[in-house]
Amino acid sequence: MPASRFLVIVLIFATLLPGCGLLPEVEDETKDWSASKFYSEAKAALDGGDYQTAIKYYEGLEARYPFGRYAQQAQLDVAYAYYKYDEPESAVAAVDRFIKLQPRHPSVDYAYYLKGLVNFNRGTSLFDRFIPSDPSQRDPGAAITSFKDFAELVEKFPESKYAEDARLRMIYLRNNLANYEVHVARYYMKRQAYVAAVNRTNHVIEKYQRTPAVRDALEIQIAAYTALGMDDLAADAGRVLELNKAKGTFVNLEQFEPKKTWGRRVWDYLQLDE
Repeated sequence: MPASRFLVIVLIFATLLPGCGLLPEVEDETKDWSASKFYSEAKAALDGGDYQTAIKYYEGLEARYPFGRYAQQAQLDVAYAYYKYDEPESAVAAVDRFIKLQPRHPSVDYAYYLKGLVNFNRGTSLFDRFIPSDPSQRDPGAAITSFKDFAELVEKFPESKYAEDARLRMIYLRNNLANYEVHVARYYMKRQAYVAAVNRTNHVIEKYQRTPAVRDALEIQIAAYTALGMDDLAADAGRVLELNKAKGTFVNLEQFEPKKTWGRRVWDYLQLDE
């Protein structure tokens, strides 16, 4: 018999074996678990940092016991497990599903907070923790989304225990978004695109008032107007800058920023973001 024909017969036989029940089935360890057993095992896996197993058990719990308090809590806990497992898309999807299904759940405010937290940390890798970079230089998409998430929490649940932290994160995000616009304006200055730089700085001054970025925007604006030969406008920007300095309008937001790690301090000292 040709070898190729023999191989085809073997493959067909192997395919038919499972259907004939000749191969042993993998035993499901959870087949006799109650809802409480599912939840306790999932919680233990979550607390132990085994997020993949926790996700499997939470989803198994909801599939086997779709009703009741354990299933409701599993819908929220699996979102946190996905967040810790670095699966932000799945985490947000799980949060949105929980909010839709359980809009009056006692922990729904936490769901809104968790959604903001997922987007707040989106794109931050392990590499960033050891080789930190300026977050205001990253794509602002996730920061804008996170800001809106936290704003929704504060608006709907102003007395929530998570509201104060959400407000502080919103201030931090707003500051970073303003700094992002300043970075873009500086890029335009290097390219001698002075009109574009002025447009960016105007956006900062109008939309992000009372942030330190306004001071930088005004300084760039003075330089841009001077380069364009618009000395009157440069002088006007200079007067606004000095007036705000005298009034102390530029708020120092260092208190709202996360505590700097050793790596972050070294990074700043070497000015590696410049």
